[in-house]
Amino acid sequence: MRSRTRRSFLALTAAASAPVPAALPAHAAPAADHPSSAARALARLRAGNRRYAALRARHPRQDEERRRTVALSQRPFAVVLGCIDSRVPPELVFDVGLGDLLCVRTAGPSLDEAALGSLQFGVEELGVRLVVVLGHERCGAISATVELARTGTTVPGHLARVVDEIAPAVCSARAAGGDWVENAVRAHVARVGRTLAGDPAFSQAAVVGARFDLDTGRISFSPF
Repeated sequence: MRSRTRRSFLALTAAASAPVPAALPAHAAPAADHPSSAARALARLRAGNRRYAALRARHPRQDEERRRTVALSQRPFAVVLGCIDSRVPPELVFDVGLGDLLCVRTAGPSLDEAALGSLQFGVEELGVRLVVVLGHERCGAISATVELARTGTTVPGHLARVVDEIAPAVCSARAAGGDWVENAVRAHVARVGRTLAGDPAFSQAAVVGARFDLDTGRISFSPF
């Protein structure tokens, strides 16, 4: 069943990626605007975050020309697995534009099959060569999981799925001493990153971890 579903998905993808009829204007993303490697993609993200943190964001590639360029095709240069937290929108904190990033956002961030499939789509179907796992300071999902670990209480409904995903990092960080939440944030990013880096579905991409500082706006990176 899973292989049949995958074939159907790829068939749909192929249909969606079919050449646009000649009667329609095709605007392909210019090669000069696209980093040629994971290292260059990461350098662009670093530079954009430096601008954001220094309050010098350029908001690049957000004009009418760029909108027309990406309207019929896309060529993102990185995939970001980030948290749903309203204070950490990847396109803003990396100061990028339309069509630059594929963003998957879940609480934590946490992984499930839908998130994994979305990330794999970027790597396998769109040729993205950089995957960033973006955690952040004072993460609410991780703070809540830490509190649950302290009290032994449970959570209702679908929230349990998020807690189950984050719990291993919370447990491993408990013995580290210091700020339990901060240690868990870093441990969770590392755990998710290692999961992706060890998955054959992402063998064509470089996977890096990142932590966003809510106070300064700065992002620090770490390889896996």
